[in-house]
Amino acid sequence: MAKHTTSEAGRPKTIEPRLRQELEELVAEMCKALNEPKRLMVLYALAERPRSVGELAAYLDAPQSNTSQHLAVLRDRGLVDVERRGNRVIYSLRYPKVIAAIDLLREVLNEEIGRQHQLRSA
Repeated sequence: MAKHTTSEAGRPKTIEPRLRQELEELVAEMCKALNEPKRLMVLYALAERPRSVGELAAYLDAPQSNTSQHLAVLRDRGLVDVERRGNRVIYSLRYPKVIAAIDLLREVLNEEIGRQHQLRSA
């Protein structure tokens, strides 16, 4: 994984081509998969345990067709695994650490909301 580096004077160097490419791929692949709240909810549900489309739809109180569409995006982006069990298709979270990344973003969001609230209250 490419890292952002600074010059000896502490100023940022230009973005390394490899980092630029990784960031572009991140947006194209992962961020587009995560830009829908229902897909985030699907990931959280799958972090608890593997589930079928019907189980996920009931858990999320969403139509099964809509849930299937979200699962297709997550599967296409490599975030969920699919396993056939007889006539059932079971989905599971491929990378549990994606939940930690989402939790970190939620933490930053909540800190920023708190900071903005303090500024308005001052």
